[in-house]
Amino acid sequence: MTEPGTFAWPPAPAGAERLVLRESEARDRAAFIELFASPEVGTSIGGARPRDELARAVPEVPGRRPGLFVVDLGGSVIGMITLDRRDAERPGHVRPEGGEAELGYLFLPEAWGRGYAVEACAAALDRFADALPGEPVVLSTQTANARAMRLAAKLGFTEVERFEEYGAEQWFGVWPSVAPSG
Repeated sequence: MTEPGTFAWPPAPAGAERLVLRESEARDRAAFIELFASPEVGTSIGGARPRDELARAVPEVPGRRPGLFVVDLGGSVIGMITLDRRDAERPGHVRPEGGEAELGYLFLPEAWGRGYAVEACAAALDRFADALPGEPVVLSTQTANARAMRLAAKLGFTEVERFEEYGAEQWFGVWPSVAPSG
């Protein structure tokens, strides 16, 4: 999250069944460039970016900030998870003032279809619920993105609304973090 103190940062590596969620390191730079240069990944994020542009723009240690987790499989980066505050000016909110935590993720195409995204996102959501119990998390994706729609359902997101953004119909859902009992 973007507010200091929301999470202990840098995070201790968190294990999922097959994966580790951790803070980014310099060795992850090539994987970040690959993610943002991938034409397949780019179809969901407004297009792939040129590798030479990314080589100039991506810092030595990419993505080192609160709320960003590298998804590591056996020592190799296969993706990233983000939990950021949703801009109040964008459509889609579950609170009148906006600013909800929003789940984002990108995975390399070779990791698609193996359940890694479900596993990694579930681990990030669990960590979020432990840090901020009772806080909702939102997710927005194009309705045309069947994989993302299936992932949202598997993670337990429920539809709140649909709207037009970025020239396409968007699905907007919420995941209710569980407040501790007692």
